[in-house]
Amino acid sequence: MACLRVQREEQEKLIIGPFGTLSAQSRGRLVPEEEDGIRTCFQRDVDRVTHAKAFRRLRHKTQVFLLPEGDHYRTRLTHTLEVSRIARTLARALRLNEDLVEAIALGHDLGHTPFGHAGERALREAAGGFNHYEQSLRVVDILEKEGRGLNLCDETRLGILNHTTGEPHDTPEADVVRLSDHIAYLNHDLDDAERAGIVAPDSVPAIVRERVGTRNSQRINAMVTDAVAASENRNGEIALSPEMREAYDAFHAFMFEAVYRNPVAKGEESKVRDLLGPVFEYFAKRPDRLPGEYRAIADREGPRRASLDYVSGMTDSYAIATFENLFIPKSWSVK
Repeated sequence: MACLRVQREEQEKLIIGPFGTLSAQSRGRLVPEEEDGIRTCFQRDVDRVTHAKAFRRLRHKTQVFLLPEGDHYRTRLTHTLEVSRIARTLARALRLNEDLVEAIALGHDLGHTPFGHAGERALREAAGGFNHYEQSLRVVDILEKEGRGLNLCDETRLGILNHTTGEPHDTPEADVVRLSDHIAYLNHDLDDAERAGIVAPDSVPAIVRERVGTRNSQRINAMVTDAVAASENRNGEIALSPEMREAYDAFHAFMFEAVYRNPVAKGEESKVRDLLGPVFEYFAKRPDRLPGEYRAIADREGPRRASLDYVSGMTDSYAIATFENLFIPKSWSVK
């Protein structure tokens, strides 16, 4: 039987345009491996990320709303899946590599902290520096598989690292994921905010309602459609039209004012610093209390690095339980 991977690589030459990234031309992995007989290298990256422990933990990590009551608010996992779907749609329309954008999208937030960006700020202050996108790369390079890492392709790794800043520019697939991340979080965070009753639909700026839409699906479709039309003849550059960019900027500014800095939605976030900071310092001073794989990191890179890896990987509920176990007195009774 002919090698199915090779057949797929040949098909990519027909369906991927001149600016897309061919899997057969990947720069390779940190540790060279024998190629799979069925899957391309980027397909393998998708599978490796999907089966990672850090990916499963995203289900119990905050997206925007801290510990909301209700089953329909986004988590870090549902955000990741929405980014992946938007990115694949854009990649197919622009004749880019869908498998590469999916691998980057699924892995882009693996290093995110408990309690969303409030947790990221808390650990940045406690540790003297922390960025979730850098931690995401550390997760796939080092922390997964008991310290062996996932050994992803270089294009996937750089896409994960640069999904926030976009520097250095690497592949158009990475640019697609970065734009998809923005499209996803602005729209689903607004949808959640309206569901929570902290934003009224008619308070959204008129330019957003008129140019982007008034419903979640309508807004996403408008932005994706615009990105496809604006990017088609730009030599691999992924962009929005000037008209949509103006609406996007207004949308972004509105969300920061009405949602991301909203005292009702963010009222509990001040407590995150007082929770994660002490937990981080506890393990940084007592590396012998860390799980075995993190004790090994402490031996190699120091206890503060090991504590940062451990605490940043916690889910919201596990972080709370850990704080309670370490610092809250337990009741007892004499029999």
